Amino acid sequence: MKRHTITPRINWEQIMQEQGFLFYNDEGYYNESAVYEFSAVEIAEVERATAEIYRMCLAAVDYAISNKLWKEFIIPRKYWKLIEWSLRRQQPSFYGRFDLAFNKGQLKLLEFNADTPTLLLESSVVQWRWLQDHNPQLDQYNRIHESLLVQMCNCQAQLLPGKLFFTAPDNPEDYVTARYMQDVAMQAGIETEFIYIHDIAIDHKKRFVTPAGEPINNIYKLYPYEWLFDEPFGRYLLTNIDTCYWIEPPYKVLLSNKMILKYVYMLFPDSPYILPCKSSMPKPNEPLFTSYARKPIYSREGENIQLVTKGHTIEETHGEYGEEGYIYQQYFELPEFDGRHPILGSWVIGGKPAGMGIRESTGRITNVTSSFCSHYIAP
Repeated sequence: MKRHTITPRINWEQIMQEQGFLFYNDEGYYNESAVYEFSAVEIAEVERATAEIYRMCLAAVDYAISNKLWKEFIIPRKYWKLIEWSLRRQQPSFYGRFDLAFNKGQLKLLEFNADTPTLLLESSVVQWRWLQDHNPQLDQYNRIHESLLVQMCNCQAQLLPGKLFFTAPDNPEDYVTARYMQDVAMQAGIETEFIYIHDIAIDHKKRFVTPAGEPINNIYKLYPYEWLFDEPFGRYLLTNIDTCYWIEPPYKVLLSNKMILKYVYMLFPDSPYILPCKSSMPKPNEPLFTSYARKPIYSREGENIQLVTKGHTIEETHGEYGEEGYIYQQYFELPEFDGRHPILGSWVIGGKPAGMGIRESTGRITNVTSSFCSHYIAP
């Protein structure tokens, strides 16, 4: 893996706007002046690791449900059957994104963004368009759009009668991601409609409906299940279990929970891709945890993470998470290029590896201020 400084396209900002990439300039999010180069061997290893990690994560979810580890995952009792039902029914998952660290030939899982992953539009069509403009003779690890379209077609038969609605909060990143997924559905020939999450209503029959009273039978959400579970709105997930099909399925609340990292390690301690992880504070000089990352069980955008090396905090972020508790994951050093630390966002779509996007940070913790960079495969 190499990082190169490049000259931005003359009309790159116009292209961003044409592609609907509304938040490209938020705090310099999209970086057109740098690109990462990978060898074909490295890409093959990323793809192999992604498939293997996904298999292990599914095994850990099955273990958590079979052993009724609901309290450890901080799941309210009334939703246990809903989650178990969605897994046993094998409700299809569209996508998920692994955050992988890649340094000195080693690939390590940092976390799984399984329920509401963003980084989607930029990983698929935005960086692919960059490649075509930069050098169409090069290749890129990127089957994301095509894989989404195939999965959308595969799942169409499982949808209930009616439109497929798309919903998100009123912020640019979530809105753009949901709208992009809506566009994929439209390309698959599915009738769609967008609705903001705060506009979803409940009618006298306790059904999910639009403000105009139209029933919502199928809905893609970019809104975390743990937030839904905490709201009065959440109880209607139970009463509409057979009449409203949600994408992603409810069992994704376990996969997106960082407690899953503990059980993936417990079940697969010898995997070269899995870092030691536990849910209790490491003791001083504990062999596997002389350096560790403390992460909230539920958190987003890199908030409330603490990196500790030999008893000293080397980096820490703040935010609104941590009330539910933490996991402690062995620290793995990110590579550094020109003062930047990249992580690989490796996509799983329809259960299969599909491509990746890269985010880089000036610090060791990837957060809301981290930048997106494109990549290519060296010829």
